[in-house]
Amino acid sequence: MCVVDDAPKESGAEGTQATVFAWSPAPRHKRRWGLWIGTPVAVALVGVVTASLILIAPGTAVAGVQVGGMTAGAAASAIQQQLEKTSVTLTGDGVDATLTATQLGAKVDAQALADAAYGDHPMWKVGSWFSDTRHAPLALDAAKADAALRKAAPSLFRDAKDATVAFDATKKAYVTTDAADGAGVDLTAVTEALQDAFTSGRTNVTLSTTSVPTAPAISTATAQKTAKSLNTMLGKIGFYVGSERTVPVAPQVAASWLTVTPQGDGFAISADQAAIAKVVATLPKKIDRAAQNGTAITDTQGKVLRTEVATLDGRTLGDTSGLAASFAKQLADGNGVATLPVSVAKATTTKVSRSAVVDLSEQRAYFYQNGTLYKSYLVSTGAAGHATPTGHFRVFAHVPMQDMGCVDGYTYCTKNVPWVTYFAPNIGFHGTYWHHNFGHVMSHGCVNLPIDQAHLVYDWAPEGMEVTVQP
Repeated sequence: MCVVDDAPKESGAEGTQATVFAWSPAPRHKRRWGLWIGTPVAVALVGVVTASLILIAPGTAVAGVQVGGMTAGAAASAIQQQLEKTSVTLTGDGVDATLTATQLGAKVDAQALADAAYGDHPMWKVGSWFSDTRHAPLALDAAKADAALRKAAPSLFRDAKDATVAFDATKKAYVTTDAADGAGVDLTAVTEALQDAFTSGRTNVTLSTTSVPTAPAISTATAQKTAKSLNTMLGKIGFYVGSERTVPVAPQVAASWLTVTPQGDGFAISADQAAIAKVVATLPKKIDRAAQNGTAITDTQGKVLRTEVATLDGRTLGDTSGLAASFAKQLADGNGVATLPVSVAKATTTKVSRSAVVDLSEQRAYFYQNGTLYKSYLVSTGAAGHATPTGHFRVFAHVPMQDMGCVDGYTYCTKNVPWVTYFAPNIGFHGTYWHHNFGHVMSHGCVNLPIDQAHLVYDWAPEGMEVTVQP
């Protein structure tokens, strides 16, 4: 308990003390109003600065949509919503239909546009405020738009007719049918009308429309080009040993392998591997053969005049296990040449030279092979006034039978003279049925022989063979 004097004493009196209180008021604290007021302002200022870093500048518009003050995400949503509200009303030719951008498959890259708007016009960049409206190009989904327009205005549409390619068995070739235009709505005009409405910020635009020609997917020119390529392939198609088409494939057989299918603006070609494999299985019998050595008839200088026996190399077909598959792919690519794997056994060619000598003094003809006497026959040559000419000649023609003389200017007529081998003008070896006096001059200049011998000479003497007539 605190004790206090009942009566105060005067201050300063001798022998007295000043009054002492046992309590005192609590000390006063200074009020900090500035701190409490400044904190919200600072927070607000930070918010404004932060917002300016993510928002699009005021006065920025994209295709009629004001996106100022929005984030890029919000702006993209606003642009997309505006597009979805936009529609086009078609009129004309009894048509009155309204189609929305969504029905027409209209698309715009809203996010890219919003990002570009922010990138060029951020709020923090004061100089970019209140800019010109940004263009927002849109595109229609052609298939979706076509389906919607056909449903809304069927009277404006007529299907185009594609050109076709098919095999004609009678002609043994691929033939074509021409394409024909159709009719429809001009998608470009619809796109431009919808774009105009969207760009200006309107929700609807009216378009007066009529049918316009529409091109077929596959033109006549494309079909003709495809048919020409296929027919060219049919002309060469087959199985080859080197450059020789050893096993041709008939056009109708090749066509049975091929399938020509319309695809896009052209044709896809495929080949039946299983059908090709059946033909491949028959190839060994057609390809395999033993070597055949040949014989060539020459003149005395070695020039080949005639092939007596053809020279044929032997060959054996190799592995064909992948041939059907590879040929099917080739045919699909337009290549009808299947090169066969073949091993070859080389054949040889024997050359035999032939020549003849007619000896007028002996009335005998000598026939030589490789310089060695092969045959010798008595003959009858030209009588007086019709001498057989002497000199060096070459056989130039063979006539199996003809009349000799029998025309104006000739004093004789011999019918059906057989096996004539000419070696000089109007002079040759020939068979004789009107006399047997061989070994004596009898003829009008030709070299008379018995019919069987004349036949042998006819077959034995090639064109170009040398004939010498000596006195």
